[in-house]
Amino acid sequence: MRAVDRSTRHRWQLPFAALLLACALAPLASPPSAAPRSTATREAPTEWEGRALRPLALSAVEQRFAARFPGQIARLTDGEQVLVWRAVTAPTRMLHPAADCYRGLGYRIADARLERDARQRLWRCFVAERGGQRLRVCERIVDAQGQAYTDASSWFWAAQLGQSIGPWQALTTARAL
Repeated sequence: MRAVDRSTRHRWQLPFAALLLACALAPLASPPSAAPRSTATREAPTEWEGRALRPLALSAVEQRFAARFPGQIARLTDGEQVLVWRAVTAPTRMLHPAADCYRGLGYRIADARLERDARQRLWRCFVAERGGQRLRVCERIVDAQGQAYTDASSWFWAAQLGQSIGPWQALTTARAL
């Protein structure tokens, strides 16, 4: 009897594993109703909240990252804060939370919360601190229809499943405190 139970159990392992794999990969298939992804290039903004922006050079690390990024990346400043602008043409895991970047650079992250700005736009904000330097960092992602996301993972899945249509703009601001 024991040999029969073992044989039955082994007979179901491969189909069960195949089913699990199919379920895991299903969200990665583009839904047939999804609009085609835009590959059009966009220009970085020239002003932010009524103030003129000027471009800042990308570091060597940022340039290597940008070369693989599905879209465009620009660092800009209005003289008081830095704006990192990313035009994203396809869902990607390369667009990740700013807190992850700052942690990777050795910053301690504190006071993470959602905030509304003067125009009532929702942002995910936090304080990044390293070596006595404190920055207030805020981020959001906006799709072509104006729908906004404050979380890169929820944006990724909405975009991947055709619930958010690109191109998208990911904005991150950093201001010294």
